[in-house]
Amino acid sequence: QVQLVESGGGLVQPGGSLRLSCAASGFSFRGNTMSWYRQAPGKERELVATMTRTGGSTKYADFVKGRFTISRDNDKNTVFLQMNSLKPEDTAVYYCYTRISLGVYWGQGTQVTVSS
Repeated sequence: QVQLVESGGGLVQPGGSLRLSCAASGFSFRGNTMSWYRQAPGKERELVATMTRTGGSTKYADFVKGRFTISRDNDKNTVFLQMNSLKPEDTAVYYCYTRISLGVYWGQGTQVTVSS
């Protein structure tokens, strides 16, 4: 059974930082690309960052470049999203995502709210 469980969201002031985690199970984590998406109220879900299975290649949305960093620990089956210099427009539910031979999988999401 494939599971993606996010954690680490919360309320933070503008300019602050959060670190999201996504614990994966039920598939070969180290063999798959992992991604973070987000969805703000009234908006479509959008890609935030992607990291290949070895961590050798990453891709970021323009709106987070230089502020967010995706990383992974293949020994702990966990992918992270370090978010710095947060802005109110970063407020959204953040989702972990992977696509494997069995299909597409999403976590349940973790809420990030950036507000003073």
